[in-house]
Amino acid sequence: MRRNSGIGGQAVLEGVMMRNKNLYAVSCRRSDGEIVTDVKETHSITEKLPFLGWPFIRGTVNLIESMVIGIKTLTYSADFIEDTEDPAKAAASKKGGEPVTEKPAKKQKPETEAEKSEGMTPGMIFGTIALSLLLTIGLFFFLPVLVTEGVTALTGWDSALATSIIEGIVRIAIFVGYVSVISLMPDIKRVYCYHGAEHKSINCVENGLPLTVENARRSSKEHKRCGTSFLLFVMVISILVFSIVNCFTLYDGDSVIVKVLVRFGVRLLLLPLVAGISYEFLKLAGRSNNKLVDILSRPGMWMQALTTKEPDDSMLECAIASVEAVFDWKAFINGENGNDVSGSAENSGQSTEKCAGSECGI
Repeated sequence: MRRNSGIGGQAVLEGVMMRNKNLYAVSCRRSDGEIVTDVKETHSITEKLPFLGWPFIRGTVNLIESMVIGIKTLTYSADFIEDTEDPAKAAASKKGGEPVTEKPAKKQKPETEAEKSEGMTPGMIFGTIALSLLLTIGLFFFLPVLVTEGVTALTGWDSALATSIIEGIVRIAIFVGYVSVISLMPDIKRVYCYHGAEHKSINCVENGLPLTVENARRSSKEHKRCGTSFLLFVMVISILVFSIVNCFTLYDGDSVIVKVLVRFGVRLLLLPLVAGISYEFLKLAGRSNNKLVDILSRPGMWMQALTTKEPDDSMLECAIASVEAVFDWKAFINGENGNDVSGSAENSGQSTEKCAGSECGI
């Protein structure tokens, strides 16, 4: 039977980030073929303010903290894209046309969040998150409200359920269209492949198989705890929550602008609740083998067909290196609690030659 490992991850540029409790690792492939793994330590604000870890509250907190780590790791991984695209750097890393294999770096104590990381200041991180949230809210919440108001004005439909369904359909359509359009970009296609590698490596371990390239290749590229599923849950649950809110008259004036702004403001206020409910269901789906939960999770898995692609073996090697840096999969397979087993980062700086083949990580 499948067991929840508790580890999660994210695809980055030319690599994979994996997180287990207070450790996260980013494994990226350099232009000379070497896999470089960077391990860092992180601590949630819930350790200082326990009430932020309560159910239905922790979802929003986890989302923001994940965005902070995600931005840092994406910034870090961007250096590997630049290294690949710079012929001078690639040439400097070779002797006689053969890749130079550096010795693995000595194991270092993971850095804390207080230390300078990935070249971004706290102000830059805050600004990036604020801009990301602003664009997300505008695209997926304000625009659907605006379109729905236009549709109801033209059709005369003004029931709470009808407006909520129209708004939900518009929101999902925008999401699918957005994901489909950006998937046409070559760099995003590769990120989607690394996203598939991330899922395959986690599925491999959670299904009790030794974490090798061969076993990971045969594993599914969809996972119930994926962020894509979370976003779909947010959209579906928002239809239910907003339908209830629409039953109440919040503004009965004649100004369309005020009406739109009121509707939009209410949705902003309810967004943490929607995110909290979605997060709790995502956690339940990740640790449950219940048939009903599996059925309810299926639409999110279907949506992942847009955001995950089949990775090649080199991408799976990166994902495996990232897992092993923060998670002892052998102990997990032997029956230990997945939340209590940490990796050693011994594979940091591992070269392609050492990691090639299906026995990587054994």
